[in-house]
Formats: sequence, structure tokens, C-alpha cells
Amino acid sequence: MQNNPQPLPSRRVFASFLTAGAGMAALAACTPDNTTPSPVAANAASDVPSTSAASSVATPGAATTEPAPVEPAPSSDIPASTAPSHSVAPQHSLTDPASPWVVVNKHRPLAPQDFVPADLVQPGVRLAVSGEAALLNSTTASAAEKMFGAAAAEGVIMTLASGYRSYSTQVTTYNGYVASTGQAAADRASARPGHSEHQTGWSFDIGDGAGACSFQPCFAEQPAAVWAKANAHKFGFVVRYPWMFHDTTGYFYESWHLRYIGVEAATDMVTRGIATVEEYFGLEAAPDYL
Repeated sequence: MQNNPQPLPSRRVFASFLTAGAGMAALAACTPDNTTPSPVAANAASDVPSTSAASSVATPGAATTEPAPVEPAPSSDIPASTAPSHSVAPQHSLTDPASPWVVVNKHRPLAPQDFVPADLVQPGVRLAVSGEAALLNSTTASAAEKMFGAAAAEGVIMTLASGYRSYSTQVTTYNGYVASTGQAAADRASARPGHSEHQTGWSFDIGDGAGACSFQPCFAEQPAAVWAKANAHKFGFVVRYPWMFHDTTGYFYESWHLRYIGVEAATDMVTRGIATVEEYFGLEAAPDYL
């Protein structure tokens, strides 16, 4: 049971996001727990023009000496033809929720759906939440501490705005949207139980130390988001739902939602200009539930 004496940030909705002169409302995979569903939030995205995600995969740069082949670890379930690169050999499962490479989206639910990380801890970072939302798995927590520290050394203060979210919390959150707006609208605004990346402990949302624009489009312009976009990969994180790739990820741009995949893989993605983990791991786009 979460004990959170402070109200959590309001639903991040791109209610007034203008792009190419058209109003753009965003979906969100990161609905904080204990929030009241907003009909505006759930319905706003229905008029958004669909923009196809880029599908081309960057080719690793040529090297004078080809790296020696690396035998994939037995736990890997990545097809050989879609291995990330020569420098990052397939080494982790894409389906095991305890794996840093697990991919959770509208086509790929967690198995088991009520998975609970075995190593949840509270990271030593500035918190904007309490209870379960202040937890991450131990690997993500350690990387987050390093990243927050590096940002602070450069004068950028980050907060942990939403971390782990249990299956039962997601049930309550999602059902609240269904009761308020109907299932179709709820699916545009909140992840179904068992389909939330927050449940894995591998992802979290950041806030800016000044508290501005939490879970809103303008957060992308805040120091914490700008710094994270440029530097998060150095600590193993990627922006999980990048700009204009909602037809691949199933969610509109969330500049606050970071996902740990490891320093090598995150750096490889950035170096090769690959925006989504779906493309990086050779998986199909997941714009809607099956």
C-alpha cells in the first residue's frame, strides 16, 4: 500500500501541444498512481494525425578490423538477423521481465502479468514521490544515482517523479479511466495492467528540480529533460517514447520517461541514430493492443 501524503503530479496530457499548426494531444504510458482520470486526457488524442515511425535501421560504421564474433548467451531470444550490432552482442532476453532488455508494449505483455521485481530499492536521489513509486530495481537505482549525481555536478537538478508501479496499482489506475471514459479512450491514455513498463523496475519518470512542467509537453524544454536527452545514454538510459514515434511505441512523446537498457546498448542506439527499442531489437511496431 502506498503512503503518499503529497498529491502526485497531474496526468501528463498533450492537450495543447501544437505541431505543424495542428493541436496535438498525447497518450501517456506513465499515468502516476492515485490520479483522477480526466475525460479530456483520455479523449484528446483521438484527433491526432497519424505519423508513421521511421523504419530504417542505421548500419554500423565500417571498421578496418572486424570484431571477433561473440557467441550469444543462451538466455538471448533475439533473432540473429536483428542483433543490435557487432559491438553489442545479443546477451539478454527480450521477454524475461528481470532482463534489462525486456520489451513491454501493447503487443508484448509481461509474463507473468503480476511480475514483481525481487530487488526493489529506494535510490539515493531527490524524490518527488513516496511509497512504491519511489522504488526501482537495484540495477536501475544504481545507474540513476550516478546519472542524477552527474547532472547535479553540472548544475541540473533532477527528481524521481514516478518509479515502480505494481500490477494492482495499474489495475486501479486503468479501471478508473475505463469507468470514466470507456475502454477505447482508456487504452489511449493508460497502459493496461501487465503492459506497463513501470512494473518492471527498469524505467522511471524524471522531474525538474524547479518543479516546472511535470508530465507536460513543456517539460521537454526544462533543464532536466534537455540534459537527460543529451547524456542519459552514458548511464544506460534511453528516452523510451521519443518524439513522433508513437506509431511504433504506442505512446506519444514523453521526454520524462527513461528506460534502462545498459550503457553499451543505450550508447549503441544513440551512435546509430535508432530512436526506439522496438526498432533496435528488430521487433514489430505496437501502436495498438492486439
